[in-house]
Amino acid sequence: MATMTVVAIAEVLGGKKVLKKRVGTPAQLMTLIREGLPADILPSIAAELSMDRSAVAKVVGISGRTLSRRLASRSRLSAEESDRMVRLARVLALANDTLGDRTKASRWLQTPNRALQGSTPFELLDTDAGVQSVETILGRIAYGIYS
Repeated sequence: MATMTVVAIAEVLGGKKVLKKRVGTPAQLMTLIREGLPADILPSIAAELSMDRSAVAKVVGISGRTLSRRLASRSRLSAEESDRMVRLARVLALANDTLGDRTKASRWLQTPNRALQGSTPFELLDTDAGVQSVETILGRIAYGIYS
């Protein structure tokens, strides 16, 4: 399975500007997850993917109403939701790296893929098994193996 650096994941999440601290080690990332990411990261990721924030919220396991409340109160995601958001950021960072830029990565994540039985890679990001499948395909692409 391909992995991304903590720094690349933190950059996808908005870097120091959004996270309010430098994140450069797995321990720092774990602490951030346990503290909960700011809820306003979710609309930023949705914009980066050119997707509706409700689609991203669904992958992270948050209802639209809950997200609206959290955004209005400027609260944080739970540890579980933050972990899912980091998982999404990890895949996005890997797709950016593998495919060369964010536009190509976003398009690839939203395009049905035969290797995923016709699902889009994004549709599978709500489970760890789905994430592993997407990361495996990105690894195959990186090494020039037809998928």
